[in-house]
Amino acid sequence: MNHHNEAHGLVPWHGTTIIGVKKDGKTVIAGDGQVSMGNTVMKPNARKVRRLGDGSVIAGFAGATADAFTLFERLEKKLEQHRGQLMRAAVELAKDWRTDKYLRNLEALMIVADKDVLLILTGNGDVLEPEHGIAAIGSGGNYALSAAKALVDYEQDAEVIARRAMQVAAEVCVFTNDRVTVEVI
Repeated sequence: MNHHNEAHGLVPWHGTTIIGVKKDGKTVIAGDGQVSMGNTVMKPNARKVRRLGDGSVIAGFAGATADAFTLFERLEKKLEQHRGQLMRAAVELAKDWRTDKYLRNLEALMIVADKDVLLILTGNGDVLEPEHGIAAIGSGGNYALSAAKALVDYEQDAEVIARRAMQVAAEVCVFTNDRVTVEVI
């Protein structure tokens, strides 16, 4: 729990699993639809995975929904400024996120991808390129990541890996549900 929430007496947002899998020229981001506050499920079908810009970038978020939409919008602007170069746009967004007073308070993590890169973006200004083409965030992220790592040597299709990993996370993590949204590039 970070201090931003404690200071305002808000309950932290949990509840999401987002996974990104890049394998054999195919990149998939999958996420569940649950939004919970404390132990209460607020909404079972939030769309946390979407296409951005001209559709060549896919993104998923874990965190407060309104914050994530702000970050999606900012990323779309950066993509326009940098002619669709995701890495440049991500680095610029991460820089703003770390230094901009308004953005600094936003609570979210993002996985973004295009045909070339799969990245995790954090509010600390990190742009991480995960090893072995698998990234996962959110309360069920570690479960999904473990499942995907176990599957990756036995399954060629990135989408099958992502869906199965989400299924495992939904079975284990109470803050993850089985209403999965998938985007593929």
